[in-house]
Amino acid sequence: MRSLLHRYGLYFAWLVSLVATGGSLYFSEVRGFIPCKLCWWQRIFMYPQALLLGMAAYRDDRAIVPYLLPLNLAGASLSLFHYLQEKVPALRVPVCAADIPCTTPWIDWFGFITIPFLALSAFVLMTFFLWQVAPRAPAWEPPKTP
Repeated sequence: MRSLLHRYGLYFAWLVSLVATGGSLYFSEVRGFIPCKLCWWQRIFMYPQALLLGMAAYRDDRAIVPYLLPLNLAGASLSLFHYLQEKVPALRVPVCAADIPCTTPWIDWFGFITIPFLALSAFVLMTFFLWQVAPRAPAWEPPKTP
């Protein structure tokens, strides 16, 4: 299994980014949900990865991983904050405009799946796949003494 993830992890991460990008466009353009400020920031962290991961997967360029991991960690942190804004009233901070609030869940499947939860899941999955393909540093060996 580890070998499979190491070999195809870039493709898996790319697939997740395509689904997340397509899903966010579906919710806003087809369903008509207006993205709030936090949703826009999550998109800023997600959308470039669909393009970059596609190119990296095609070229099998694992050197891109250190550049994408910060985007995923920042996006996941923002998604978690947004999710908490929706689910925990005590933690609400006025971040978004009154006409497009960050605290109103557009979807609420099974009582816990909202759009920020979906984004958080995508960022975490992509981080996992990228971690699996990250170039490994050679094992450290002590210096040889003459």
